[in-house]
Amino acid sequence: MADKLNPARHAIPDLGKTPATLLRQLGIFSATALVISNMIGTGIFTTTGFLAGDLGDPRLVLGIWVVGALVALAGALCYSELGINFPSSGGEYVYLTRAYGPTWGFMTGWVSFFAGFSAPIAAASLACARYLGGVQETVRHGVGNGGADWVLVRRLAGCLPDLKGTWMALDLGWGHFQLQFGPSQLVAAALIAVLTAVNIFGVRRVGKLQNLLTGVNLTVILAFIALGLFAGTGTWTHFSESVTRTSTGPVAAQFAISLFWIYVCYSGWNAATYVAEELKVPERTLPMALTFGTLLVAAIYVALNVVFLYALPLAGMQGADGKPIVEIGLTAATALFGPAMGGLFGALIALCLVATVNAEVTVGPRVYYAMAQNRAFFKMAAHVHPRWRTPVIAILCQGLCAALMTLTPFPDLVVYIGFSLTFFAVLSVASLFIFRRRPNWQRQRSVSFAWPLIPLVFILVGGWTIVYGIMHRPGVSVAAILTIGAGAAIYHARIKQA
Repeated sequence: MADKLNPARHAIPDLGKTPATLLRQLGIFSATALVISNMIGTGIFTTTGFLAGDLGDPRLVLGIWVVGALVALAGALCYSELGINFPSSGGEYVYLTRAYGPTWGFMTGWVSFFAGFSAPIAAASLACARYLGGVQETVRHGVGNGGADWVLVRRLAGCLPDLKGTWMALDLGWGHFQLQFGPSQLVAAALIAVLTAVNIFGVRRVGKLQNLLTGVNLTVILAFIALGLFAGTGTWTHFSESVTRTSTGPVAAQFAISLFWIYVCYSGWNAATYVAEELKVPERTLPMALTFGTLLVAAIYVALNVVFLYALPLAGMQGADGKPIVEIGLTAATALFGPAMGGLFGALIALCLVATVNAEVTVGPRVYYAMAQNRAFFKMAAHVHPRWRTPVIAILCQGLCAALMTLTPFPDLVVYIGFSLTFFAVLSVASLFIFRRRPNWQRQRSVSFAWPLIPLVFILVGGWTIVYGIMHRPGVSVAAILTIGAGAAIYHARIKQA
């Protein structure tokens, strides 16, 4: 979900020529920083609690993060070759349009509206609500026993709705589909509404705030790792303590499905390809930025999960009701440092998640606006308010869709996102087998090494997760497939005829 922080990712390119006004001024450091900032987001703060029960073994929990990193690296190397040959902005839109035709280009934008932005906004908002609920519970029961000020804070927390409670005003299920509405969903929808309204009235102040919050995000993560390992009260024995799996499927099948979660966490490894035209010596800078950025984020993610396991056994990553703990960072911080520091870290992580939501609310409408200007999306998405200079209709439509998606359970949202994004990434990497037949195609040594091993690894792992996703999570998978299919139908019925 952090890979969507870069508006250039989906901006529609001029497929006929390369803009002459862009300068090659970004070096390895800047390009690597772009990759890192686009990768770190919601997933790392929420995923491990679900992996604990699904996989049941600390070695598998750590191993899946390493596998995810290797697959992300393979995809990054393949995208570097695509980015060098198609340096215009647009990413998947360019690759799929050139390889398979304009229908597929439109479908990437269509799926971006639902799985690329609206669903991640909903997921990040729900995660933020759960972290706030964890902070609320910590304040109620574990902080400030000795001061009048803290007593007042506890009483205030007690007056608010129980964000971690199981009470639901709406809890409906039809086979594999489920809708839920309660205090967490209400807070998540309210957060989306507020940030949607803020973005309608201009983005200058929002952009400055976003830069600050992104810095806070990385600082919180690095501080948590350092303090957790060197000052926390954990134990290394947790790494040998397995737990009874909550998943009923085979381990291999669950590992494939869990890779959807990991894919969402690592998404963003392709960020630098969208500014390939502005990189100094792109044939050298792009592969190095993608490689270093992906490896650095992988190291951060593995280190964070080491801290989580150092703080808690896998059994401790499940709540009293046996369900996985979404706010794993808060729970681990409380175990390492006590309730007060745990509550502080929980509040900071909630702030980081607000930054994620705001970035996606800001960037998404610009994607639809750019596509609409190129007649590749609905015309109304290109409407700009004459006073506020913002794509108001696109912002409002996205906000409404994201708010409605908060009714979907958090795990289903993640699988839906992972399925959709994996599908289009696999198609993009597969396009190399088409493009490499061209006589003037620039081939990267890193991709040519043991050709076609690297693209095949990405395609086979992606295909494996998609197949197992359909078999073992049919409801969410069908929803993703219907979204993709609807994009093709709408393009031929409405957009192509316009």
